[in-house]
Amino acid sequence: MLELRNINKVYNPGSVTEMCLFDNFNLSVAEGEFLSIVGSNGSGKTSLLNIICGSIPIEDGQVLFAGEDVTGLEDYKRYERMGRVYQNPALGSCPNLTLLENMSLADNKGKRYGLGRSINNSRLDYYRGQLAFLNLGLENKLDVKMGELSGGQRQAAALIMSTLTPIDFLILDEHTASLDPKTAEIIMELTDEVIKNKKLTAMMVTHNLRYAVDYGSKLIMMDKGKIIFEKDGRDKEYTTVNDVLDIFTAISIELGN
Repeated sequence: MLELRNINKVYNPGSVTEMCLFDNFNLSVAEGEFLSIVGSNGSGKTSLLNIICGSIPIEDGQVLFAGEDVTGLEDYKRYERMGRVYQNPALGSCPNLTLLENMSLADNKGKRYGLGRSINNSRLDYYRGQLAFLNLGLENKLDVKMGELSGGQRQAAALIMSTLTPIDFLILDEHTASLDPKTAEIIMELTDEVIKNKKLTAMMVTHNLRYAVDYGSKLIMMDKGKIIFEKDGRDKEYTTVNDVLDIFTAISIELGN
């Protein structure tokens, strides 16, 4: 489904602050896989997502979706085949528009806009059905402005909006980090249900080691632009938080923290 081949990424090339983050970096995510990624700050997690989404350029290498080379494809073109949920619930939606208007915008992703109404009333029942799946009562809040919803409600709505059109790949960018623990648990459970229900391939960056261990079919840890720990299948099932924490601790000691 997704393949990164020999990725090279250098920040501030030619300057005194030049830093090579990725040096011939490789990663494959199989169709239907749910990959969890952990790592300390500066390990390359966010840069990895931005390279996949086309938000930042690379010096060398290839990004492939389903065997198609999309390395030179603009980010908005890549989003026709993928969805992304951000850490900040305010991102990925328009706070001054209603939930219905936001849903309509998401439903028209990749389509041309004319001078007609953006809201298609024939899709109302579909929107309500998608929101009802969350079991949060959002199907009754279509006329409420997004900015008036709670952080958890906005993140749940953003999850549905990102998967409203047919996509191949879902990017979860620390999407529970800004939520309180109880709400984060709800969003994480809903995320898992949406991924399974819509049979999506997904990649989640998280600082929550328990989420990384409990959810997904594959787990990797990154450090300094490299994969230093990888578990999938039955190995992933038997991996514990302490297993991951021990490696984190060793890295912290090495860095003098």
